Amino acid sequence: MNALLEQGKAAAKRRIAAVIVAAGRGERAGQNGNGPKQYRPIGGKSVIRYTLETFAAHERVDTIAVAIHPEDSALFAAACEGIDCDIRAVHGGPSRQESTRLALAALADLAPDIVLIHDGVRPFIDGALIDRVIDAVAEGTGALPAVAVSDTLKRSGADMLVKGTVLRADLFAAQTPQGFSFPTILAAHEKALKEGRLDFTDDAAIAEWAGIPVRLVEGSPDNTKLTWARDMALADQRLSALRMPDVRTGNGYDVHAFGKGDGVWLCGVEIAHEKTLQGHSDADVGLHALTDALLATCGAGDIGTHFPPSDPQWKGARSRLFVEHAVELVRARGGRIANADITLICEAPRVGPHREAMVAELSDMLRIASDRISVKATTNEKLGFVGREEGIAAIATATVIYPGFLPD
Repeated sequence: MNALLEQGKAAAKRRIAAVIVAAGRGERAGQNGNGPKQYRPIGGKSVIRYTLETFAAHERVDTIAVAIHPEDSALFAAACEGIDCDIRAVHGGPSRQESTRLALAALADLAPDIVLIHDGVRPFIDGALIDRVIDAVAEGTGALPAVAVSDTLKRSGADMLVKGTVLRADLFAAQTPQGFSFPTILAAHEKALKEGRLDFTDDAAIAEWAGIPVRLVEGSPDNTKLTWARDMALADQRLSALRMPDVRTGNGYDVHAFGKGDGVWLCGVEIAHEKTLQGHSDADVGLHALTDALLATCGAGDIGTHFPPSDPQWKGARSRLFVEHAVELVRARGGRIANADITLICEAPRVGPHREAMVAELSDMLRIASDRISVKATTNEKLGFVGREEGIAAIATATVIYPGFLPD
């Protein structure tokens, strides 16, 4: 144990780089319009971005070389946008082994002491596992994170009949990142290429073939490799469950004074009354408040920003135009309106007899079901301008769900 601690202290002083292998096409995960599986979204971000963020945030990792497919340059650039780290993109080869060798060669000018080689589609890697691997790398010795095999293993023949049971007492499932002395593993890769050995499935196997001792360290059951479409779906569920959806609530308030007339517009319904509401449009306080509430959910200003009262084209206009405009802005940003709640504050006219018609109008404007809409009315108990029947006020609240999740 003391020897490992001393190795860890020595490793902490060394220059460390990471190689991320991400040049594969991911056919086993199925076809998808987002490209190979390393670029497909899980939990709101691409698979490879999770991997890159973890290594970039690790204080002991200085540089990351990523082996990518030549056709994926734009996808990779988008995946690592904004990550603060020295990241080098390298065009990979036809196999994982060749892609790794090319990425290692791209680090030759840096000449790191230790290199960590990791699968790009293992997004659940964590800093503690990275530390365990680094601390176990000694001069001439590699480190391999692994978990003990828990399933009973069977050996079969070509006829798929069981031929025997494999003892699992000393069997481990290999993971990544696998750590090595940089010059040692680079030399092993170059030797394998020179001798035509292109059949290795991981770097620990190359190290074994080249006579490099490899030490097992504790892996993590969470550090799974995403291979099949089901793996992607389960990873997405896992990450999405840990993140808060982007649900936004907006509020709006409006007030209009009474003037001479014979009716008012409230929530899209014309109601006979001994007075009318004064305003440049039809002065529908309910819809004006709702417009502001919707605009607030996407930071799009207020009703006056889009429909200035100084503009003569809005004189006498139906306020449903304002609501429908706000709805289009919300939908253009991918928003889905979850509900709307409007409270009308007035002594008169009575709202109750018209509530059903108001909800129907709002349902049509918002394009949501009527059970997601609430229209309420209250008086001001004869207090203030509303109590003196000098005007009507309205308060509106809208909830909209936008794509993605709340930022971390």
